[in-house]
Amino acid sequence: MMKNADMKGIYSALLVSFDENGKVNEKGLREIIRHNIDKMKVDGLYVGGSTGENFMLSTEEKREIFRIAKDEAKDSIKLIAQVGSINVYESVELAKYATELGYDAISAVTPFYYKFTFQEIKDYYNTIINSVENRLIIYSIPALTGVNMSVAQFGELFENEKIIGVKFTAADFFLLERLRKAYPDHLIYAGFDEMMLPAAVCGIDGAIGSTFNVNGIRARQIYELAQAGKIEDALKIQHVTNDLISAILANGLYPTIKELLKLQGVDAGYCHRPMASADEGQKAVAKEIFDNYLG
Repeated sequence: MMKNADMKGIYSALLVSFDENGKVNEKGLREIIRHNIDKMKVDGLYVGGSTGENFMLSTEEKREIFRIAKDEAKDSIKLIAQVGSINVYESVELAKYATELGYDAISAVTPFYYKFTFQEIKDYYNTIINSVENRLIIYSIPALTGVNMSVAQFGELFENEKIIGVKFTAADFFLLERLRKAYPDHLIYAGFDEMMLPAAVCGIDGAIGSTFNVNGIRARQIYELAQAGKIEDALKIQHVTNDLISAILANGLYPTIKELLKLQGVDAGYCHRPMASADEGQKAVAKEIFDNYLG
């Protein structure tokens, strides 16, 4: 049995509800969590990622979100805390806090903005995970961080036994296939919802996605059909999923998903400025998207 097999599956990258002043709306956040657990039937939540508008928040706000998510979910699903930050000391503080709360694993985005060397990146990951008794999943998203790592560099990171896998948010299927072959005992999660099927064919262990907050049922169908070798059936569902994703992206990713949640009775709140919330035109389009794909 694969090491850390308990962490396989479909994870929503958790959206966060904010009020008009950018404060965490606890009631709304709890509703989003319940929706993911009860309606989307996800295996887990990835808390504190890009979808949670995390990189616009203070350390205390991040702690608050981790606390609320754990309190609401309890032990009913798996929880991964994304603690990565350009400030490694903040990352260590958050890693300790999430571990104390009982999170099943932590994750950390590669440090960004400055052109860090690979040795600096390796030191960052080892500093974070060696500060706690927990497991770490690398969050690789080169399009936003500018950090591209090779198979050999992932291997260097995996030399730390507490680093158990990667959230692979890239369209490089050659690299994905090479990683899967080289490290069969490490977890690989697909990070691009629209490319889930080709990633599944490469042998991923699960997926972490923002649109799973509203499209989690289809995501599971794609994943499970691909695992069963029913590629044509999976592709039909990926086509519908990608029609939905295309419509969401054209209307504004996070504002639209929040509007889609509101149409299902979930208090998804506002986006955190400087990110704009949906205007009236976007709300009207969101209603059309809901009627066409989710109603």
